[in-house]
Amino acid sequence: MKALPFLLPIFLFSLCLQAQRKIEPPEGYSHDIGTMIVMLDNLKGRVESMVKNLDQESTDFLMDDESNRIGAIIYHLAATEAYYQVYTFENRGLTDEENAEWEVALNLGDAARKKLKEKPIGYYLDIYDKVREKTKTLLKTKDDTWFAADNGSMSNQFAWFHVMEHQANHMGQLALITKRLPKN
Repeated sequence: MKALPFLLPIFLFSLCLQAQRKIEPPEGYSHDIGTMIVMLDNLKGRVESMVKNLDQESTDFLMDDESNRIGAIIYHLAATEAYYQVYTFENRGLTDEENAEWEVALNLGDAARKKLKEKPIGYYLDIYDKVREKTKTLLKTKDDTWFAADNGSMSNQFAWFHVMEHQANHMGQLALITKRLPKN
């Protein structure tokens, strides 16, 4: 117990060093795009770790009549990312076919509460994984000049920043919902 006052400063110092760790872009990506990939993947990993072991009842849990199910929120994250893929890489909105695939998850609400249920959490995480892999493949073909370029109403970089902040917002929502899951 006498060592605690001496160990605490060392522990706090090591935390500070960890917090100041530099983000290193993965090999094969330009600097700014690679930095965004690291941040996107970090958020995705934290989202997944929060929900990956949920059973069916928890995946489909609704806090109230206005909330969304955990699986639907994961699907929503994938749908949003899929939208920004076509927006930034093809400079367009969703086609009718793409909209049919993603619309319920993009909009959530009543339609999602009725339709997006009775699938295991792995179903939603697999969709999220496939969309992210496509994002990373597409981003690997671009450079930082493209990333900074205006794509109509915003730069490509800001569009992907929005995807990242969107994940962070829903990560908070998922944390709230998982804390409210019924205890068995």
